[in-house]
Amino acid sequence: MGTDPLDTLGRPLHDLRISVTDRCNFRCVYCMPKEVFGKDFQFLPRAEILTFEEIERLAQIFVSLGVRKIRLTGGEPLVRRNLEVLVEKLAKIGDLDLTLTTNGSLLSQKARPLAEAGLRRVTVSLDSLDDATFKRMNDADFPVAKVLAGIEAAHAAGLAPIKINMVTKRGVNETSIVPMARYFKGTGMTLRFIEFMDVGSTNGWRLDDVVPAREIVAMIDREMPLEPVQAGYRGEVAARYRYKDGGGEIGVISSVTQPFCADCTRARLSADGALYTCLFATQGHDLRALLRRGASDEEISSAIAAVWTERTDRYSDQRSEQTAGLHKIEMSFIGG
Repeated sequence: MGTDPLDTLGRPLHDLRISVTDRCNFRCVYCMPKEVFGKDFQFLPRAEILTFEEIERLAQIFVSLGVRKIRLTGGEPLVRRNLEVLVEKLAKIGDLDLTLTTNGSLLSQKARPLAEAGLRRVTVSLDSLDDATFKRMNDADFPVAKVLAGIEAAHAAGLAPIKINMVTKRGVNETSIVPMARYFKGTGMTLRFIEFMDVGSTNGWRLDDVVPAREIVAMIDREMPLEPVQAGYRGEVAARYRYKDGGGEIGVISSVTQPFCADCTRARLSADGALYTCLFATQGHDLRALLRRGASDEEISSAIAAVWTERTDRYSDQRSEQTAGLHKIEMSFIGG
């Protein structure tokens, strides 16, 4: 894995996000708006979802094309039965950064089996420490305490370093920014603040909903002084800041106010086997059909390479009121 076969445009393919399910146990501000995913919503039939063996085979092909990091997402990946079996398969592929993003609701039960299967670390979504605000952001039917217990279980299982993702939305949870920073400071966990984005078919383009990254940093810096940290690698999506007193660091992902399309090294594989090159893609490229009609690894690899090298998407650079009406794929299909 020492070369970058797809580094033809200065954007190597290093990061693969695999959505293992389109199911979740809350409707978050991004992927599960109740206007779309009401109680009668029909999720994908089991036959349409990639099997673990199909995911493993595609992952091996992606690794041959330069992927160094695989993140399991959803929906909520922990609702996929026997997920540790898939983790064990992926862990055997090679020296990968194998990680998972979760809402934390099932993490207390799953953390140790996943760690034993070969998962290296987790990212947990948590938008507030206040139950009312948390529910307003996510329409969750479980308390913040359950997420915190999951985080503690992940830490005890050695799934570290743990990252905490907080989506910030104006008028909803910006008052939780400093309390969240205060809570996780000194824990060895990295809290990352994400500007609210118009992901999904019901979310429109509204700058009024965005709490800019610079404002987030300023809010924290007033109480707990920060200084910038140099990026660890090209394509790192979070700008990093460390506490001047040595209490750790935070990250801010400014995908609205400071887009980073030019350095994107990330591909996404949906639960039903479609390849997407952008979180805001309007359509995917069907890899499941290739798998199930008996295509060789070489044929599938060529198809992936063609999609990647011909990509021209840069939605975050172009986003405006004019792009708000474009068809969008729900995040439950392609992960974060």
